[in-house]
This record gives sequence, structure tokens and C-alpha cells, in this order.
Amino acid sequence: MKIIPVTCAIILFDKKVLAVQRSEAMKLPLKWEFAGGKIESGESEIDCIKREIFEELNIQIEVKERLTPVIHQYPDFKIKLIPFTAEYVSGDLKLKEHSNFVLANKQELFNLDWAEADLPILKEFIKL
Repeated sequence: MKIIPVTCAIILFDKKVLAVQRSEAMKLPLKWEFAGGKIESGESEIDCIKREIFEELNIQIEVKERLTPVIHQYPDFKIKLIPFTAEYVSGDLKLKEHSNFVLANKQELFNLDWAEADLPILKEFIKL
């Protein structure tokens, strides 16, 4: 099975972290995740995450650090999720694909029902 390369961003708004909830129409409906998306042909990881965040959330970010990628097998697809920490720079947050969002402190994030691939990333981020 082909592995789909996907980036995601742990976006800090001051001391709060952004998490987004997948819509009912998406794969993994209503699961929480760090926003991001598929890397396009010829696109760098950094360019991808900046593009995806702008397309999905209408905001600009400054990418800070690359965390440990996670390879996760879902029942019908496999992804390599490449996480970055980032800081909010500008723009009005508007959900274009997701159904909801929260700005939470690190410990509050564990109360959400996360997509499985995002869990190891959340655990690594909490330790930073």
C-alpha cells in the first residue's frame, strides 16, 4: 500500500494550541487533529504546511521545528504524518474544511477524541 505524505502543524496562539475537528463529510469524521494536508508533487514540507494552513484556516504561520514523523496504517490508507510546531502570525481564523476548533492548553488537548495518527505527535509535543 502506498504511503501518503502529509504535513501537520501544532499552531501556537500565545500559550494556547490550535486543534481542529474533522467534518462529518471527511474521512475519520469528527476526529480531532492538527491541521495540515497532503504534500503536492515537487513541494517542500515547509511550503506544504504553510499552503495547507492558509487554504484550510485562512491564517499565516511561522514554522518553528520539525517533530518526529509518524507512519500510521488506517483500515483503507496509510500515511506518513510529518509534524511541525508553528506560531500564528496573521489572518482571521476561518474554518474552510473542518467543523470546529479549540484553542487549548497542552493538558486540555488530551480531552479530545484524536485521529489515531495524531496521538504520538500530541504525546511528543506535550514533552517539549
